[in-house]
Amino acid sequence: MDSIYFNAYNTCDMKTQANIIDEDIEFFHDKAGLATSKKELLEALEKNICGKVTRTLIKGSIEVYPIENYGAVQIGYHKFFNKQESNQKSIPSKFINIWKKENNNWKITRVISLH
Repeated sequence: MDSIYFNAYNTCDMKTQANIIDEDIEFFHDKAGLATSKKELLEALEKNICGKVTRTLIKGSIEVYPIENYGAVQIGYHKFFNKQESNQKSIPSKFINIWKKENNNWKITRVISLH
């Protein structure tokens, strides 16, 4: 699911992102704070990320743990590259995603993004 979501993120596929982000999203960002509106999160992604930022996963960094009767927790490291500031260095940052499985569909319900 990570590759499906972040392929949509990197290619500005807002429909796929909207399908994966849960209505009750809680996105904790160490620099930007807490976001709880799916609509506002998608608008911010489209305005600030689309065509400007690319995410790459740090190979071998992903850990996934099942959560009984809910879904899974995913922990890993990734980098973000700003296409508009190509000389800016990108350092690995940690993320924690909580995924919920409902009717064979996976949704991101919680995100903790640490830079």
